[in-house]
Amino acid sequence: MEPISPTSGLQSAGAKSSSGTGSFIASDFETFLRMLTTQIQNQDPLNPMEPTDFATQLATFSGVEQQVRSNDLLSSLNASIARLGLGDTARWVGMEAQANMAASFDGAPLELEATPNDRGARMELVVMNSGGQVVQTQAIDPTGGRLTWTGETKAGAALPNGTYRFETRAYIEGEEVPKTEPVRVFARIH
Repeated sequence: MEPISPTSGLQSAGAKSSSGTGSFIASDFETFLRMLTTQIQNQDPLNPMEPTDFATQLATFSGVEQQVRSNDLLSSLNASIARLGLGDTARWVGMEAQANMAASFDGAPLELEATPNDRGARMELVVMNSGGQVVQTQAIDPTGGRLTWTGETKAGAALPNGTYRFETRAYIEGEEVPKTEPVRVFARIH
């Protein structure tokens, strides 16, 4: 049997490492095992290598292998985020958006957008608390558009801070049941 030289094992494993990261790790592990075997075969029997040296080498190799896998995972995650376009959404922070949603009221007026009532004579804004109870109704312009809700009652008292939902009731001439539409709320994106 012919002994393996340290360079012969390195050359054959290095040739395999160019096909991809998974094979790179596998070929590196093969290289590590060949080097370890070569070290054991060629060590001085009167001055053997310490077992802790083997453990240190194995731990170092394991750390490098985990780092390569982590880098691959991060690259994959970065590619997924880029595909979803999430990088573009970062520019939305600080801008204003509108959506059919409940809004948090903290005493500051809220900007709303109502759908116009094209066929009706009158329209009202209906304000509901988080429990779905109507806490306020007020007449608004049937042409709809942007309006400001101050959160004050008819008596001038402020409604309590909390989450409120908004809708419009559009009364159409000749019909008894009003047409109900959600109201869009403007909010700053955080």
